[in-house]
Amino acid sequence: MPRRPLIAVTSSRRRALVTMVLNRLALWRAGARTVRLFPGRERSLEDVHGIVVGGGDDIDVRLYDDALTLDTRIDPDRDALEIRVLRHAEARGLPVLGVCRGAQMLNVYRGGTLHTDVRRAYAGFPRHRTVLAKRWVTATADSLLRRLYGRERFKVNSLHSQAIDRPGRHVRIVARDEYGVTQGIELVPDSGAADAPGFAAIGVQWHPEFLILNRRQQGLFRWLVGQAKKQVGRPGKPVD
Repeated sequence: MPRRPLIAVTSSRRRALVTMVLNRLALWRAGARTVRLFPGRERSLEDVHGIVVGGGDDIDVRLYDDALTLDTRIDPDRDALEIRVLRHAEARGLPVLGVCRGAQMLNVYRGGTLHTDVRRAYAGFPRHRTVLAKRWVTATADSLLRRLYGRERFKVNSLHSQAIDRPGRHVRIVARDEYGVTQGIELVPDSGAADAPGFAAIGVQWHPEFLILNRRQQGLFRWLVGQAKKQVGRPGKPVD
């Protein structure tokens, strides 16, 4: 039986048990093994074949040159860990799935910015947060996200307080909700540009791990694992 690829999943040091269990189950169903990374528990990534940058606390606004707000709960140690992980993924060409905060971190890593409060940035954006799929998202016709979900519009859940503002280098916005909020991004490594990212990545503003029984949501994890399987047995490049 072929060896399952190993997926590293980043998380907060605390308050992450439920999402970690659900991510682990979703990735196992898709055919992968997992290892959890969080501040204070770091390890070599040389045997890792793919990355999930998971959800959690807001990202420190100082990373994208904004003014720090007093009502923002941040985890600078986790920010630094995930930037190191993304550098490794880029150097090795490892596939990445960014979930909620993880999608925002992908954008910040590529030089983009965030709205620190999505309700202030978008009129009418509801205050309620839910793990249930109640928000409509529309994906662009030429996106990988559209192909994975097999339809233009689909429902997702919503637990975020920040959102992507200006996209970073080679970050494509490929999905928005009915309020205009960015809900999906993609990074494509083969654009031919000198500063193109060295890895394929999808970032989604929702939490597909809470919708694990939904076949379309599970498709995100199947995509990541399918890409990770291509890394199994490949000799690793040295990473600074």
